Amino acid sequence: MGRHSYLANIKFLIVDDNAFMRTIIRRILSTLGVHETREANDGAEALKTIQTWPADIILLDWEMTPFDGIEFTQMIRGAHDGTNTFLPIIMVSAHSEYWRIAAARDAGVTEFLVKPISAKSLFARIRNVIENPRPFVNAPGFFGPDRRRHDEVHQEERREHDPDAVAPDQVMTQDQINDYFNAMPTNVAKMPNYPSQTKSV
Repeated sequence: MGRHSYLANIKFLIVDDNAFMRTIIRRILSTLGVHETREANDGAEALKTIQTWPADIILLDWEMTPFDGIEFTQMIRGAHDGTNTFLPIIMVSAHSEYWRIAAARDAGVTEFLVKPISAKSLFARIRNVIENPRPFVNAPGFFGPDRRRHDEVHQEERREHDPDAVAPDQVMTQDQINDYFNAMPTNVAKMPNYPSQTKSV
């Protein structure tokens, strides 16, 4: 099955306060065979859109007003009516510091894609959402895609992966982010410990 037929019936909502970025994403989706997309300038507009239009996947920027992508995700996951709580959310951001990746995962983001994006990288994250859906969990203080594979570790592993082992401002590559978000074998269920990196200014 080619990409064009694969995504033909999937509806995408693009949420970004940058009109140029929305255009880029829309054009990439079009080349991938997507027929139906809607755009929202911010989280408030996106919330209104999904009340009347059945999006299948949301592509979401981090930095927006009146509330950012994390707050938007929390609103979706915590919605009382339960209508859209299971919507896959792919965050698309130019920022890839460890603390942001962790915050996105802990808010209930399904996948995280670092800008600049390509058709190949976007298709890979979309395909993972479709073919490898993470089960949802409802726990105190959290509702969203299962994140326990990184939390259920032995005491020895907890000491190995203490907060000092991964600096909050450490920049992560897309491959590292993919590892962090996606399923690992149950016998290796631990948070990745990546070598220190610095981001050029």
